[in-house]
Amino acid sequence: MTSLHERPHNGAVGDAVPHESASAHVTGHALYTDDLGVRLSNLLHAWPVQAPHAHARVTRMDVSQALNVGGVVRVLTAADVPGANDAGVKGDEALFPTEVMFHGHAVAWVLGDSIDAARLGALAVEVEYEPLPSLISIHDAIAAESFQGAQSTLRRGDIALGFEGAAHTFEGEFEFGGQEHFYLETNAALAYVDEAGQIFIQSSTQHPSETQEITAHVLGLEASQVTVQCLRMGGGFGGKEMQPHGFAAIAALGSVLTGRPVRLRLNRTQDMTMTGKRHPFHARWKVAFDEGGKLRALSATLTSDGGWSLDLSEPVMARALCHIDNAYYVPHVEVHGRIARTNKTSQTAFRGFGGPQGMLVIEDILGRCAPLLGLEAHELRRLNFYQPGEATPYGQPVRHAERLEDLWAQLMVSGNFEARHQAVRAFNDAHPHTKRGLAITPVKFGISFNFTAYNQAGALVHVYKDGSVLINHGGTEMGQGLHTKMIQVAATALGVPVNWVRLAPTRTDKVPNTSATAASSGADLNGGAIKNACEQIKERLSDVAAGALGVHPNDVRFEGGLVFPLGHPDKGIDFKMLVKDAYHLRTQLWAAGFYRTPGLHWDRVAMHGEPFKYFSYGAAITEVEVDGFSGLYRTRRVDILQDVGDSLSPLIDIGQVEGGYVQGAGWLTLEELRWDESDGPNRGRLSTQAASTYKLPSFSEMPEVFNVALMERATEDGVVYGSKAVGEPPLMLGISAREALRQAAAAFGPVGREQFLGSPATPETVFWALEEARQAAAAAQPGNVVAADD
Repeated sequence: MTSLHERPHNGAVGDAVPHESASAHVTGHALYTDDLGVRLSNLLHAWPVQAPHAHARVTRMDVSQALNVGGVVRVLTAADVPGANDAGVKGDEALFPTEVMFHGHAVAWVLGDSIDAARLGALAVEVEYEPLPSLISIHDAIAAESFQGAQSTLRRGDIALGFEGAAHTFEGEFEFGGQEHFYLETNAALAYVDEAGQIFIQSSTQHPSETQEITAHVLGLEASQVTVQCLRMGGGFGGKEMQPHGFAAIAALGSVLTGRPVRLRLNRTQDMTMTGKRHPFHARWKVAFDEGGKLRALSATLTSDGGWSLDLSEPVMARALCHIDNAYYVPHVEVHGRIARTNKTSQTAFRGFGGPQGMLVIEDILGRCAPLLGLEAHELRRLNFYQPGEATPYGQPVRHAERLEDLWAQLMVSGNFEARHQAVRAFNDAHPHTKRGLAITPVKFGISFNFTAYNQAGALVHVYKDGSVLINHGGTEMGQGLHTKMIQVAATALGVPVNWVRLAPTRTDKVPNTSATAASSGADLNGGAIKNACEQIKERLSDVAAGALGVHPNDVRFEGGLVFPLGHPDKGIDFKMLVKDAYHLRTQLWAAGFYRTPGLHWDRVAMHGEPFKYFSYGAAITEVEVDGFSGLYRTRRVDILQDVGDSLSPLIDIGQVEGGYVQGAGWLTLEELRWDESDGPNRGRLSTQAASTYKLPSFSEMPEVFNVALMERATEDGVVYGSKAVGEPPLMLGISAREALRQAAAAFGPVGREQFLGSPATPETVFWALEEARQAAAAAQPGNVVAADD
């Protein structure tokens, strides 16, 4: 067996190949879950009966009128559930609730011969409710001490000692909102029962094994009686890690009860009003610096809005605590984390999984404190970078800390930061009503699930008699290019061209007990498993080839579809011929591969250990221009340098970096979720439930200049072919856009003052920030007198 990170000279990994389904995507030939139902006869359609209250008790339900609607076949209620009436893993997510926990909560599902029949049937279901008091805002929950799940604390050093005698101490609070996943494909499931009574579910899910598990316990079956397949997803971003399970269970239950296939697809409004978002957070903090600007101590309390149930809120909070340091060494740390329970959708995983929320707190602190310390923000950030030999507050050594410093220095040069910094100052001096801002921020993101057991993966690789290869792995494809990378890994491991390798859809009856495709670990875990399976096959083939070539099996090489003695490609034999010969010699030509990430250990109670295999580093420079009359802004230029190790697929990785940055900048500058907090009849209703009211990044928000580069000579030992994760780390690069807006707003006021900036930094928020700066400038003019309460 070769080492995991070593790659052959002419392997397929590292080639800039297009996405394996790119042509199918753009021509409309790529099939998604909802495209598959038309192939089935007698298909039923599911429609939810949604509650119009944020919190209420169901006192009566009458479905008889719905059954009189033409085309309605059945109404599913709690009485129909043969197993557990629960769609989660914590026992707190009733599939059919008797207590409504958020506005839009589904209390029943109607099955009809058509979507219209199911919809009209849902309108005919009579439900009476007893409204109950509700908590909508995170402030309401904090005041009511409405919390759920474990409360965790991250500690290092002596926090009292850290603040004692500090040259500079500051404190404040910060609140920032969630984010809607807004994947192109909404949640969808298709279920039917075969002639043997097996349940087969097509689901748009990032976690097929858990969808299988939840569906089985709802139906009162063993997991082996349920098969879940995910062909592909039209986006997931974490929103399809936990949330699809209940929808799949509904479709499966309907199919079991009616004997007909059932299709469930949420429309956009349903998806936005019924499914979880990125967790909003509130932070209260106190920080200390020494006389030179080095961080001494950080004390904080983070409160996330978990919504009505736990879902993944506990691990999201754990990762937020583990990333509150970002790239900075803090000797004394005490940070508390708690999860508020509110009457809103159950907030869930979203790209970054708490990491962005934790990082945003420390970046906001540094952005606010830098002028008070008499330092430029980029100087304060670099001054506090981790150095080799230092460890995180939870005890993990920061491996390759010098790489962050090198990456930062490279980007400062390639992004021409210093010259542009001076140019921005000159522009701002010359333009009283328009200001520019320039900011650079770093990212240090830990890669691995912070639940150690999830760091495992399986794969199944078949080599057929004709030499063609079929691979199957436990990861799911949501557009991120995982399947493309896995084809490249298999082709490299077997030494064959990529067009000899085909990939089968992800299915629980092929690779069982898989982890979610999440935590940026899809390529690391599944790539390791595929490589393991391929090397088992190659080892057997080497024994056959050694006899034909007259060499030791260790001296057999596989490359470009040929098999040859070490150093003698001219003496090679055809891979396909070797496979044929191996078959006749009764050689096993398939293998089940397995990989588990080594060296991980984590005490979630003590918040201590080494939960991550490695850290991904990156940095971004963003330049913005703000109009002083409206707060409107545009992004002039973005420069990014990202460490992805030795890229498995550069074209895929650059796309991921670009998309991650835009999504992060969207969260922090545009996307604003609003719930009705009034005491009226719509209390708790999501007001921003369509693209018309929820602003998403589009082409008009793209920077005029967008430079993305991958760090060179960055091999990561112990990871498949020396690569690093790329899914989540780039999202946090979007923090630089927010910090650039802070700089621009501050430029309307005097130097040396703290510039607060709300989040998301919409044009309205930016306008109020720059108005505050203007007022400070007016107050600072000679002869101006400001009242004490101004």
